[in-house]
Amino acid sequence: MTKTDPLTPDLTGDCRNEGAQRLVLVTGPSGAGRSTAINVLEDLGFEAIDNLPLSMIPRLLDGPVRPVPLALGLDVRNRDFSASNVIELIDALTRNPDFAPEILYLDCAPGTLVRRYNETRRRHPLSVDGAPLDGVTAEIDLLAPIRVRADVLLDTSDLSPHDLKEELARWFASDENTRLTVSVQSFSYKRGVPRGVDVIFDCRFLANPHWQPELRPLDGRDVAVRDHVMADARYAEFFERVRALIEFTLPAHLEEGKTHLAIGFGCTGGQHRSVTLVENMAEALANAGWRVSKRHRELERRGSAPAPASESASAGQGEA
Repeated sequence: MTKTDPLTPDLTGDCRNEGAQRLVLVTGPSGAGRSTAINVLEDLGFEAIDNLPLSMIPRLLDGPVRPVPLALGLDVRNRDFSASNVIELIDALTRNPDFAPEILYLDCAPGTLVRRYNETRRRHPLSVDGAPLDGVTAEIDLLAPIRVRADVLLDTSDLSPHDLKEELARWFASDENTRLTVSVQSFSYKRGVPRGVDVIFDCRFLANPHWQPELRPLDGRDVAVRDHVMADARYAEFFERVRALIEFTLPAHLEEGKTHLAIGFGCTGGQHRSVTLVENMAEALANAGWRVSKRHRELERRGSAPAPASESASAGQGEA
């Protein structure tokens, strides 16, 4: 009996299924967006597992082909992580007809990575003295042999989390699922209409929670704010008419081969009314079976969007 290397899947077994298991290995320097990518792939229908030790991967892959594609995040912080081990794993999976491996490498400029670590004040996992530059440089050198093997190489230096989500959807959205991704976004007209939005609805005519002192520091994810907006006598008819229009047009967009539709809701400050509409519309479209993502542009601009009042009482200023 031949002993199988612990990092190499058994290549001698019978084919588990007529179709190979789609498997995406996600890696890249710390701070480049690996965790975000794992979450996006999970939203796209992947079974996603992050930070799994390399030695555990063969055991995970042993057995019947999964009904959904699999995404595995590979982290340099694992004690058995090395470029040679990852390359060995890639080669073994490539030789095995049971698997269809893809390497997703999230790249990023060293200066951008250093800036991100300085902003978050987190310690880089490979930094000895706490200076992120040394850790960033060491990690990029460590991952260089894996980078050249990448099937999909995405530079996230100038990408926002939302941009990264859209880019990943273009590469990894499954044809077996609904092929149209709907993005519902809130924004402030004071800061201008967001780029790339296909359809925009103005909700500045609705009751404005900004003029209620107890609601002013909150945002449209809070129950009290949503109740205030929805209490406007015009809200229910407006929401239903817009929802019906969107659901009427989505199949037509799908038939035309469109893969992404961005819908914007704007108010004065992008904090109360537009956020409420986005939260409620995203829920309604998801319940109707569409794949939906949400974005609140003005809340994101703050660096850390305030949580609902039940979790924290963040103070936000400006008319909404």
